[in-house]
Amino acid sequence: MADIIEMPKLSDTMTVGTLVKWLKKEGDAVKAGDMLAEVETDKATMELESFFTGTLVKIFAPAGSQVAIGAGLCAIGKAGETVEAPAAPAPKASSGAAATTPQAAATVEKKLEAEATPAAAPSVSTPPKAQTEGGSKKEADVLPPPAPGASGERLKISPLAKKIAAQQSIDANRITGTGPHGRIVKADVLAAAADPTKLKAAAAAGAGAPSPRSAAPAFTGGAISAKGPVQEERLAPVSTMRGVIAKRMVESTTTIPYVYLDIEIDAEPLLAIRAQLNSGLEKEGVKLSVNDFVIKASAEALRRVPTVNCSWEGTHIRHHGAAHVAFAVALEDGLITPVVKDAHLKSVFQISTEAKALGKKAKDKKLAPADYTGGTFCVSNLGMMGIPKFTAIINPPNAAILAVGTTVAKPVVKNGQIVPGQTMTMTLSCDHRVFDGAVGAQYLGALKDLLEKPALLLV
Repeated sequence: MADIIEMPKLSDTMTVGTLVKWLKKEGDAVKAGDMLAEVETDKATMELESFFTGTLVKIFAPAGSQVAIGAGLCAIGKAGETVEAPAAPAPKASSGAAATTPQAAATVEKKLEAEATPAAAPSVSTPPKAQTEGGSKKEADVLPPPAPGASGERLKISPLAKKIAAQQSIDANRITGTGPHGRIVKADVLAAAADPTKLKAAAAAGAGAPSPRSAAPAFTGGAISAKGPVQEERLAPVSTMRGVIAKRMVESTTTIPYVYLDIEIDAEPLLAIRAQLNSGLEKEGVKLSVNDFVIKASAEALRRVPTVNCSWEGTHIRHHGAAHVAFAVALEDGLITPVVKDAHLKSVFQISTEAKALGKKAKDKKLAPADYTGGTFCVSNLGMMGIPKFTAIINPPNAAILAVGTTVAKPVVKNGQIVPGQTMTMTLSCDHRVFDGAVGAQYLGALKDLLEKPALLLV
């Protein structure tokens, strides 16, 4: 009997996962520990591991599909074994997640196909109303007004067909409709996507109505090339990670009363001790970054000013007993914050080794949930990108985040004399519900003292 691989719960807030791509195909031999597919959760894209040995006899979820937790992804058994698709898990009544079963998808498609018949079409082109599911609007269903046809009349196309055409970057004006009164339906778009030769000639499709590009006046300035646009104009679906980032950032900026505090730090002592350590320990493979020192200093400053190491929980404020410092890592489709646990107990060298390993796992999409959860404070560093100063958005339930800018060479005053110097600006974003500006200032003062006396971080 074949073993069924189900969609696992890969994060604490995950309800569905997107099957990004399969790393194995049907008929392939699989060993326990092999990676089967890449799955995108609300936090990161991770590889799905097989716990069975055998043959991948059946794939139930195609690449690009969203699959509910507990739903079958594939079956591993004996070569040639016939496997039926498992029943989809019953959706929870409290869940607002999109339907992912074939039956639910078919119901949605029928609903979309039934909308906007020619007889009921309004005389003025207006955007179709956004569909709602679970009480919230689905952005992907809010479509632009229909494009005019060849003679300027309203293009007859179903909402679902229009959505698929936009996703496939197909000009709907070049599709021949086979529905009632020549209406373009889903099957017409899928047929055109499978066989582009079925599309009408561009000139014929746009006869009598100049395209927006041809109607636009040519730019004669020297900065614009005649090679065309910077990128292809297209409508891209929002990834699960991007959607969750958007939701949490809106939540953060609309529910947290922010206080922003800046401090300028003399970076010369830090840069000097870093250079000495890297030079002296080069043969041992040691290469410390400025961020390693910042993470260590942040944790030590949390020990000195523990009120910053708290979380808002509505009727309570949680005081954390350990400094778990997260740091932002930019990925292709979003941002993730791996966590250095118990950073206050680790040396700069241990933090450096751990941070490099976590950063590599993040970029290789191999972070486990334990690697990016449980942070009590966060550091976001754009100094390596040349940004001198910026403000960062707090990642709830943290009460603060530190934004680190690049080192800047400029004149400074030392001992009453103007001399060349290296400075670094840091900005603390504070949750005013948890602590006031004076506490944030105390924290930045402790951080400044540690970074300007970096030898204290080595003891």
